[in-house]
Amino acid sequence: MTDTNGKGRVLLALTGWDPQVWVEELQKAAPDRPVVLTPNGETDPGIDYAIVWKQPAGLLSKLPNLKAIFSLGAGVDHVLADTSLPDVPIVRVVSPNLTTRMSEYVVWQVLDHHRLGPRYRAQQVNRVWDEDREQKAAGDITVGIMGLGELGTDAAAKLQVMGFQVTGWSRTQKQVEGVTCHAGAEGLDSFLASADIFVVLLPLTAETNEILDLDLLKRMSKRGPLGAPVLINAGRGGLQNEADLLAALDEGLLSAVTLDVFQQEPLDPESPFWSHPKVTLTPHAAAASMPSSLIEPMARQMDAFEGGEPLINLVDRKAGY
Repeated sequence: MTDTNGKGRVLLALTGWDPQVWVEELQKAAPDRPVVLTPNGETDPGIDYAIVWKQPAGLLSKLPNLKAIFSLGAGVDHVLADTSLPDVPIVRVVSPNLTTRMSEYVVWQVLDHHRLGPRYRAQQVNRVWDEDREQKAAGDITVGIMGLGELGTDAAAKLQVMGFQVTGWSRTQKQVEGVTCHAGAEGLDSFLASADIFVVLLPLTAETNEILDLDLLKRMSKRGPLGAPVLINAGRGGLQNEADLLAALDEGLLSAVTLDVFQQEPLDPESPFWSHPKVTLTPHAAAASMPSSLIEPMARQMDAFEGGEPLINLVDRKAGY
């Protein structure tokens, strides 16, 4: 069902975010498209599209004419957590702005660890002058990226510009220019042996839940110029077993970590991650979802779909992303 002006109506169901900002952006991008907020639209038969972030369980199943679900955020585990989802397409957000922000974050953190940023910051606090003349060149360092989707592929390209060697691992075999690609369970060990700094950009699925556990961390290469590897997780908090990460840091299996995501967010004020000397922590800020850059491509997709074109960037429910 569409509104009298021919434009399908949109439900915004956002948990934890101020919906008014998103309403304003949608009205700018599609001023002739009616917008409904939860809870007012929970049983509205005129809703054609839903834009969601951690929508209440069961909400979307009450919309009999729903044509598509649009996810706010690169990951869709927050959508798929609802086991009563209607059988309609789910669209992942793909935004050049979001992709660029993630690559900025990855390059920033890789360079920071490569150029000994944590060490020098600690020296500054303690007024220690130690130049460390063994600084390696970027070409001496291999960065391994877990997850070669839109975000991982772009980050790989940017890291190569800086001179780093790059390897990658994904569920299925990929071909990425300049990247030595590994795939599947059979390729995981060779990937883990290939790098000095590991960047995690995997989706959160049943297969990847707590994949960053002690068993995997023990299999990472420790023969490179950095000694024990560095781990950067900018993907999902559910990818990491946090007790195992702390154990790996304390045992020297990892030399340092950067964590942008956690199992529980906001992070508990009593969490040992806040004060651990080998941890760099950011508050899920690697690639903030900016309304102005995400809503406009969603509105374009709705218009194109109503004009007979297929939706793009669809989620494979079986794969979980």
